[in-house]
Amino acid sequence: MSAKRQSKGKANGVSRKKSKIVEDDPPVLSEEDDDDDRRSDDDDVDELAEDNASLRVKGPDHIGVVLLTGGTNWDLNGRKSMPKGCKSVGRNLYEPHLFGPLKDNRIRLVVSSCNSSHTIFITEEGKALSLGRNEKGQLGVKDLLRRDIPTPIEGLPDHAIVNAATGRGHTLLLTDRGAVYSCGDNKNSQCGVKSKEPFVTTAMRVKYNGPPIVKVGCGAEFSILLDCKGTLYSFGLPEYGQLGHNTNGEYIERAGAINFATVKLPKPIMTFVEKTKNKVEILQKPEIRDFACGTNHTVAIDDHKKAYSWGFGGYGRLGHSEPKDELQPRLIKYFDVQRSGVKHVACGPAFSIAINEFGAVYLFGQMSSRGEANMYPKPVQDLHGWNLRSIGTCSIGLVAAADDSCIVWGSGTSSGELGLGELKKSSAKPCEMKKLDGLYVEQVTCGSAHTFLLARDLSEDDKDIIASMPEYKPVVA
Repeated sequence: MSAKRQSKGKANGVSRKKSKIVEDDPPVLSEEDDDDDRRSDDDDVDELAEDNASLRVKGPDHIGVVLLTGGTNWDLNGRKSMPKGCKSVGRNLYEPHLFGPLKDNRIRLVVSSCNSSHTIFITEEGKALSLGRNEKGQLGVKDLLRRDIPTPIEGLPDHAIVNAATGRGHTLLLTDRGAVYSCGDNKNSQCGVKSKEPFVTTAMRVKYNGPPIVKVGCGAEFSILLDCKGTLYSFGLPEYGQLGHNTNGEYIERAGAINFATVKLPKPIMTFVEKTKNKVEILQKPEIRDFACGTNHTVAIDDHKKAYSWGFGGYGRLGHSEPKDELQPRLIKYFDVQRSGVKHVACGPAFSIAINEFGAVYLFGQMSSRGEANMYPKPVQDLHGWNLRSIGTCSIGLVAAADDSCIVWGSGTSSGELGLGELKKSSAKPCEMKKLDGLYVEQVTCGSAHTFLLARDLSEDDKDIIASMPEYKPVVA
């Protein structure tokens, strides 16, 4: 059976378009009403913080300096041509560079995703800075202008920011009190806030009053939250079942037109299933400990190291040996059969990566358009023996921090996001990024055509390697 999905442009003569409605249409608010509603939401945060005064969401312990490789023309990254009205500013970096604007800053976390041409930086003090494309307000800087220098995000509370996530055109930010703020494209409710405008240009709190959130995630046009009790919540576009609510939200708006009813507010994912050839069994609701989002799919791990996946199933990215969409979390049977638990997952646009408790790395899905589609998890032998601690996925590849080096893998990458140099821009098999030999990289994040790395600089050897790198100083548009 072909894993390629039928075009969504027209199906059986019925045109499809993305919905601009939500499950419950928001009321039309005056500016005064909108301010009152936001104050009410902030009051809820304060009440929640008082109820959980002793609880704090913990961010990463590591701190380092920021390195960059790949495309820096943020309006062009991931596109074939420059949109009208955008200036062509920025060049491709084919090897790692010290990121000049932050060379004197201590950074705790860098966040982007395979869908994003923007990046979030979280400083040692818990402040959030944003950089890159901003056509939908995803940088949260009160306008729609791109930023080539990291800029503080507007509208955030005084609480420390400990985590973040980025989608195609939206951003989520998590405070140490377990509250979530969002900005950017909200046409499909992926920001989870009330707004009269399709774009949210300053960060607003996501309306949620449950247990503190401990992790946030973004697909292209949907969002996932994880609370401290192991429950997942989702909102945004449900077109492929990526929200996990046993529906794709499809309905007939009028003759010849199909729309999708978006989910406006965080809604808990309650049903998890196990499928065999003969039956579908509803499982006891697990306690989720971690998850990762691709463009239109999600993979999650529970407290028993079992893995579940749902959403768009094309090319086998869900690991169920078939390319069908899954509308609710489905147990990935392969790891049960192998009697090995999963300790970490990462998702690209059309593939997923899982690392089991013994350190073996598995790939399912298709990493590049010319590559093989793995319909179920298959071990990556070339990564055997490497201790991968952080994985970033770009559009058709990955970069992983491992031991005192970085492993890169991807065919067809052309902007320098793998950091292999101008003569070798991609690699069909996993290989080392030679320019980083001997350097301990704490964390990696990839965007659609760029890679940021957070490097440790505690020893003199670390500092010498970093000092030998060229420095990238952006040209401000």
